[in-house]
Amino acid sequence: MSFTTRELWTIVHGMGLGAAFLLAFAGGLAGLWSLRPGLITEAGIVERTKRLKIGTWAMALAAWLTVITGTFIVYPWYRADTGACEEELTAGCGARFALLADEAKAQWHEFGMEWKEHIAWIAPMLATAVAVAVSYYGVKLVREQGVKKALIVAFSAAFVIAAIAGALGAFITKSAPVA
Repeated sequence: MSFTTRELWTIVHGMGLGAAFLLAFAGGLAGLWSLRPGLITEAGIVERTKRLKIGTWAMALAAWLTVITGTFIVYPWYRADTGACEEELTAGCGARFALLADEAKAQWHEFGMEWKEHIAWIAPMLATAVAVAVSYYGVKLVREQGVKKALIVAFSAAFVIAAIAGALGAFITKSAPVA
């Protein structure tokens, strides 16, 4: 089995970095959720907080790498202009044109790629904000339950945005692969 360079980058972008971000969410959410007074010792709080800091920063990095590789490596191939394709939409012109040429699939481009191009950038911003707040508050998050709940909401919003972008990316790639 062999992959083209484009296929390999698509795998790295979606199944590698994107999946790492989405999987890290579960650990980060569990880490935030478990920081409750009375449930763990002072030593346990310090140990969990250290893991939470590392995990949230790793998740933020994965999110940034996912949107950067998608925007600057994979997306230009999706949107490749072969000249004559602008005037006559045909499936042989590339992924974007294949979707636009088929009226039943055009919404994958109209909605799906708009989400991926614009909204998906919010996920790494939210993930970074959570990582900064976790680093700033540290062990004080146990006492600052309101801040912790706000971080869980921001963390969850980053996950939902990224999950939708990932699902749309998978559906778009299934409908019109980047060749």
